[in-house]
Amino acid sequence: MAQAMKIAIVDDEQDMRQSISQWLALSGFDTETFASAEDALKTLGNDYPGVVVSDIKMPGMDGMQFLKRLMSVDSGLPVIMITGHGDVPMAVEAMRVGAYDFLEKPFNPDKMTELAKKATQSRRLTLDNRALRRELGDGTAVMKKLIGASPVMERLREDILDLGQVDGHVLIDGETGTGKTLVAHALHAVGSRAGKKFSLISCAAYEEDDLGRRLFGPMLDDGPQPLVEAARGGTLVLEDVDALSDNLQARLLTYINEQGNPAETRIVAISNLQAEEKTVEDVLRPDLYYRLAAMKITLPPLRQRGEDILTLFARLSEQFSEEYGCDAPEVSAQEAAQLLQAPWPGNIRQLINVAERAVLQNRRGSGTIASLLMADDEESQPVMTTEGKPLKEYVEAFERMLIDNTMRRHKGSIVNVMDELCLPRRTLNEKMAKYGLTRSEYL
Repeated sequence: MAQAMKIAIVDDEQDMRQSISQWLALSGFDTETFASAEDALKTLGNDYPGVVVSDIKMPGMDGMQFLKRLMSVDSGLPVIMITGHGDVPMAVEAMRVGAYDFLEKPFNPDKMTELAKKATQSRRLTLDNRALRRELGDGTAVMKKLIGASPVMERLREDILDLGQVDGHVLIDGETGTGKTLVAHALHAVGSRAGKKFSLISCAAYEEDDLGRRLFGPMLDDGPQPLVEAARGGTLVLEDVDALSDNLQARLLTYINEQGNPAETRIVAISNLQAEEKTVEDVLRPDLYYRLAAMKITLPPLRQRGEDILTLFARLSEQFSEEYGCDAPEVSAQEAAQLLQAPWPGNIRQLINVAERAVLQNRRGSGTIASLLMADDEESQPVMTTEGKPLKEYVEAFERMLIDNTMRRHKGSIVNVMDELCLPRRTLNEKMAKYGLTRSEYL
């Protein structure tokens, strides 16, 4: 659940701060009030889960001094300034310093509510992005997102750990939806650049001239730095690198050559062309391709990951069931086999979609996983891969999924799992050891 946003109201006039607090509380906001900027600063630290409404004219530390202190602590904190008619020039200066907006007395309460809504939405987005950056900056956390015990996933994690420690540029390719951007984050997070800038751009999202400016400059005087400058010393990720024009390929090659060896900024190039009629090697100029592909990671398609499919489906179903407040669907042996046999052209992205719809179906008490898989097939034909698997593999995959789901549901209670699955303790222990499941994962 999203964290509730607060509104801190700072005003030396008791009637004014109580009036604002009561109005915003009636509008559904969680408010807290402070009689002075000094008192407020004891509470308003970095990552404060909300926004600030402050008067400009206050005894002691005035609104402008207060704003500057707040901006030095957290420049992303929205601060709405309240000003009298004669203080409008000061309010404009406050906007220059970093204020979110200002209201002139006497102000319309509805306008205050609307502004507070926009400011809290902005704050929530800022805090969510910070949390994501922290998570993706933690190598351990990112690697845990690369779920799967299949041999191809074990190799992928080993490759990430190995290549993360070196400075060369990396090319990541594979079918669409296999998680290439997550792997780029992981490469950055497990290496020596983890604490430095991570910049990402989709080369297919912009026209050539705009993309060129965003990558190499020149930018407007008051605009952001071009990405080659913003990412200096860190990692620059180029999604859809195969969309670069000949001109931009030449500029990128010049930029790489000028960096020397070892490179100051690491380039991670991502391509989706592996599943198409031609590969990234066919569309990039050879000298650029070989500079980017000195180290290469090819992500495995989901259909080659065996029982990882069931593990991922179970985790995703659990997440969506919590989000929608309902039970996750029980997967039968037949449905497990269907999940394992499906070709998954959309890979993990498609699996996420199927898991969400399965949870919604289960909430309504109708539908089957097979119907969802068939709906994803353009011709509505049975969705089976051409590669058969021995029955033993299907049975083992289903058995592992069943034990994993039951352990997760009972939070590691061996007694409850034994009771539900009608297994003696020794048999359960043997099967958990066989499938690499440990009780500590579920506690």
